[in-house]
Amino acid sequence: MIVILQPDVTEQQIDHILGKAKEIGLRTNVSRGTERTVIGFIGPEDVLRSIPLEVWPGVEQVIPVLAPYKLVSREFREENSVIKVGDVEVGGKRLVIMAGPCSIENKESLLRTARTLKKNEGVSLILRGGAFKPRTSPYDFQGMGEEGLKILKEVSAETGIPSVSEVMDPRDVELSAKYIDAFQIGARNMQNFSLLKEVGKTQKPILLKRGMSATVKDLLMSAEYIMAKGNFNVMLCERGIRTFETATRNTFDINAIPVIKQLSHLPVIADPSHGTGRWGLVGSVARAAVAAGCDGLMIEVHEKPEEALSDGPQSLTLENFASLFKELKAVAKAVGKDI
Repeated sequence: MIVILQPDVTEQQIDHILGKAKEIGLRTNVSRGTERTVIGFIGPEDVLRSIPLEVWPGVEQVIPVLAPYKLVSREFREENSVIKVGDVEVGGKRLVIMAGPCSIENKESLLRTARTLKKNEGVSLILRGGAFKPRTSPYDFQGMGEEGLKILKEVSAETGIPSVSEVMDPRDVELSAKYIDAFQIGARNMQNFSLLKEVGKTQKPILLKRGMSATVKDLLMSAEYIMAKGNFNVMLCERGIRTFETATRNTFDINAIPVIKQLSHLPVIADPSHGTGRWGLVGSVARAAVAAGCDGLMIEVHEKPEEALSDGPQSLTLENFASLFKELKAVAKAVGKDI
């Protein structure tokens, strides 16, 4: 339920409304605009329907949120959300690039990669690197664990680039939070509701990836799990879905970007690396995603992809990334994004 307050509402009236909501057992989110203050009420539908909110002092209008994803929806928040990862803003005018290797392998390689990425003029950069890796085969490289997180933190501190890394288990949330600037929830864990609730208890930014067989609604409902626990710092990621097509690793759903932007106020990141699984296709899909309106890109980059311990075939070399970044500048400018 969205409650629009009167232009001359007093702080005492706002405090009264928030206090009454707390007594009833409802959670609230206050959004203060230049002309209006809006309060979102979160709770069971039957309770919300039974409260005569219209007669509360200071209330001008009550609007029910019809979408099943309440906090995520445009009905709840009309303006775009901007999420800060370190000092990088995601969801604003500037296109953000999350780049780095699929898996952290050693400090020297990650540090060289980060420093080279940073040399691309104008890049708004977040360093990605996996320490816990969900792999299809239990015999494949599973990541370096906490040692990898320590390396990521050291490189982030030395280069001044904020970091994002995947967390797979609710028991690892507290550990990972000590080392990284943003959590990534991978496609395989998009509906791991215990994990979503756990990261929802933190205020650390979350990059939530779409599941390989998930609908857009499924993705938004998973984001709702996080936000319902109080963490509104959520970014959504389109990374391709599983279809009958075998020419690429996944089928990148370009439609999802404008659809999500219409339905939700949350930033949308595109992952053309997993969307295609082939480094030679990453550039084309990345340019298309920017043209479709994404707020940022997640791109796998490795010094020597042929030696990568995971996802080498879809990783760009540092030189290929630099070339692509120059091309992205023109596309971003054409759609009103800075880079």
